[in-house]
Amino acid sequence: MSDDGAHDDWQDLFVPASDGLRLHVRQYGSRTAPGTPIICLPGLSRTVADFDALAPALATNSGLFRRVVAIDSRGRGLSDYDSNPKNYNLAVELADVVTVLTALEVKPAIFIGSSRGGILTMLMGVAHPGALAGVVLHDIGPVIEPRGLARIKSYLGKMPRPRTLVEGAEILERLFATQFPRFTAEQWHTAAQRAWRLRNGEIEPTYDIRLSDTLADFDVGHSLPSLWNEFDSLARLPLLVIRGAKSDILLKTTLDAMAARHPGMQSIEVPDEGHVPSLEGDVVAEISRFVATCDAGP
Repeated sequence: MSDDGAHDDWQDLFVPASDGLRLHVRQYGSRTAPGTPIICLPGLSRTVADFDALAPALATNSGLFRRVVAIDSRGRGLSDYDSNPKNYNLAVELADVVTVLTALEVKPAIFIGSSRGGILTMLMGVAHPGALAGVVLHDIGPVIEPRGLARIKSYLGKMPRPRTLVEGAEILERLFATQFPRFTAEQWHTAAQRAWRLRNGEIEPTYDIRLSDTLADFDVGHSLPSLWNEFDSLARLPLLVIRGAKSDILLKTTLDAMAARHPGMQSIEVPDEGHVPSLEGDVVAEISRFVATCDAGP
């Protein structure tokens, strides 16, 4: 494990995966903090930057300090890109999460899984149930809507390359305005900063565009296998589900079915936002409240 320096709020660490690929981890707080630790897992092409507002708030939640660890999956953010894009799959990514937990000696933690990160969290419930002390599923459930996945496939790795972040914000607004009709210019600019970065004088995506291979065989005419068994592995745990009211990945009918199978489940619906709703403002407050209830254990 290597350390690439600390900032006022966080520390950037790099953990070697089993195949030697370096995984980037952003850690907030101390490993000896008394609160239940938190693991943050971003979406398919997203990075730890999605947790920039949430993670520091949770690290000092209600005066109870806790350790918050956000992980860039391989091929995303500051993690190494894989020379073999076939390794961008759930089995490899799940093993990478376990590798990070082991390297950082993380005790049972509250998992916050955003989209694909939520799928990994449900898989953790089956493969490593003892690692979970509570779960937040961020706009994801056991049924993934084909229409929403088709929309993601239409742009993943295919967006035009902007010349500036201002142009990038304009591109994102054109693509996603129907999902986020109330986004401000500042929010679109923040989204652009998370979607692209400046490297060697050029603007490039913050993920390996070969991630699009993960959806190459997806056919909108065929439903994806459901993950109800994986979801049921969370039955003993405190659970909070966050859904964007305009989400085309997690439908309200699925959310209702999840609540019927997990009577203790809590949920939040974020108005006027789609997949995935922003982790800021009132959502941060709700997650902070939920996290505080997990410290007593399942």
